[in-house]
Amino acid sequence: MQLINETETGHSGGQAVRFVLEEDEKVHVLHPQQIIAFKGPSANRSDRLMNMKGMYRKKKLIQADLRGTCEFIAALPTGYSMKPIALAEGDDLLYDFRHLFFYSEGITMQTRILNVKNMLITRDAVKIKFSGSGQIGILTEGQVCEVALDPVEPLYVDAGSVIAYPENAKLELSVYGNHLASQHMSYQWKMTGLGKVILQAGRQSHRLEQELKDDGLIKRILREVIPFGGVIIK
Repeated sequence: MQLINETETGHSGGQAVRFVLEEDEKVHVLHPQQIIAFKGPSANRSDRLMNMKGMYRKKKLIQADLRGTCEFIAALPTGYSMKPIALAEGDDLLYDFRHLFFYSEGITMQTRILNVKNMLITRDAVKIKFSGSGQIGILTEGQVCEVALDPVEPLYVDAGSVIAYPENAKLELSVYGNHLASQHMSYQWKMTGLGKVILQAGRQSHRLEQELKDDGLIKRILREVIPFGGVIIK
């Protein structure tokens, strides 16, 4: 399977991605309404009802199963991009199912119910672990970054920017820096372990863009200086 980014550099609209499937290749698209063009035999697309778990996780009913030889173009919302991730045996990353756009044939999903501590930290009860060999496509806001974890030295990451993390990772809800830094920053996940964390950069970019457009100088100073000013002053 080949994925081609159709979006022009610097374009402010949504992204478009072309999928090229060779003979007998199969892909499952969980947002079939985003397919805006298709080229190939009509019988090579087959829509079906998701299973009950999929309906619950995605809050949707239908997925599209496509097989090669064919091509199709999927449109993504403004501000979002799609990160294809190649999986191999032994990968242990846990994902939020809501970010999943597609998965290829050969990928299986396993539900992981988090312990109570991690539920409180992540504000989610269930994560998905993908197994097998193939590709998945993850919807992200902005650029994607991958950062390696260390078993001893902690990594602090913005809680709302995490897309996936290793199943073995140890999580704590934390802040860091001096007194002023800890007062106005978002909550962080303090993480140690082995493997990599996948982050999206767009969430913080939207916040900065909003501040630059709407805030006057006095308002920005008060938000930074007053304890918890980012929460009190909107």
